[in-house]
Amino acid sequence: MIRTLDDLDAEGKALGVRVDINSPLDEGGLADDARIRAHVDTIEELCRRGARVALLAHQGRPGGEDFSDLSTHAERLDDLLEVPVGYCDATFTAAARDRVADLDDGEAVLLENTRFYSEEYMSFDPAEAAETYLVEKLVPALDAYVNDAFAASHRRQPSIVGFPKVLPSYAGRVMERELDVLGNISESPEPRVYVLGGAKVDDSIEVARSVLERGLADAVLTAGIVGNAFLLADGVSLGAASAAVVNERSHEAVKGAGDLLDDFSHRIYMPRDVAIERNGERVELDLEDLPAENPAMDIGARTLAAYADILEDSGTAILNGPAGVYEDERFEVGTRELYTASTRSEMSIVGGGDTAAALRRLGVDGFDHVSTGGGAALNMLTGGSLIGVDVLNDQS
Repeated sequence: MIRTLDDLDAEGKALGVRVDINSPLDEGGLADDARIRAHVDTIEELCRRGARVALLAHQGRPGGEDFSDLSTHAERLDDLLEVPVGYCDATFTAAARDRVADLDDGEAVLLENTRFYSEEYMSFDPAEAAETYLVEKLVPALDAYVNDAFAASHRRQPSIVGFPKVLPSYAGRVMERELDVLGNISESPEPRVYVLGGAKVDDSIEVARSVLERGLADAVLTAGIVGNAFLLADGVSLGAASAAVVNERSHEAVKGAGDLLDDFSHRIYMPRDVAIERNGERVELDLEDLPAENPAMDIGARTLAAYADILEDSGTAILNGPAGVYEDERFEVGTRELYTASTRSEMSIVGGGDTAAALRRLGVDGFDHVSTGGGAALNMLTGGSLIGVDVLNDQS
């Protein structure tokens, strides 16, 4: 069993706490603080128990538009928590170590973006990660390490896999909740229905293959560009525009979908109708009315009715990806109604990432678990493991 905060004597201890507050940004700063809010319970609990908390986090990727310092994140954390949260524009230098040493019991500081340092954007085996500058230089200032960054724990970065090799290590409350649900997916109520949509076609096809081969899925419902790829593989003539959108995402998608249909056609469900734009309006077309001049942007009412029946009879509904271009109000109905139907299953799980963002935009709630992770959640939902969890297990 992984050690949790229940096993940690926090009072007076300096703790390195890895969080994942990587957030969408706009010109005004944070465009969405959902990931920041997720960690409030862990940080506040540790501070109230008398710990001195040094927060480690990243934002964006080098060269990307969202690559920035963490000053705005620190301000938001300070607003959200009832304990003081400061900011330090260094991560493992003497300035960072001094800032941690100067903390009073019950205070927290957010250290600078770990990805400002090249080591953090590389992959390491845990033993090698423990020898990086980031870990070696910061460890003398810390008594223990807490990983609350479930969403980043599929990555082999020093701040995820290095510290557990050299410090007593524990899972934070976000990590604990995610593992309780996603780590036991094979024990969730049956039948299990996976809803795979969105634009990451190759990823979704791999998810479908994994859950079908492992016997985790009793049914896979496809939608969005993923659904269009399966329709094309099944010989449906969607039209040149829809085919082009699929091929732009992946030249291998149609073949991959076809191979899956050869093996699991009885458990894979495809859209029965689609919605396109015509003269500025939403128009729904049955498959026999295709091909269409414009790309399929959403699933139609017939598909929604069929999928809703399956979901309402399911034991567990697992959602990954929207059903269409939900950002356009003409084509949001498929995603909104499909997600709403999922909440009526015995247990409903949202696989994080774009799916969780769609939920917040559309105002759909009522789910049993909304993951903070994208890729990490998919690893767990397909029966896989996470290296960041494995290194915590090594200490137990």
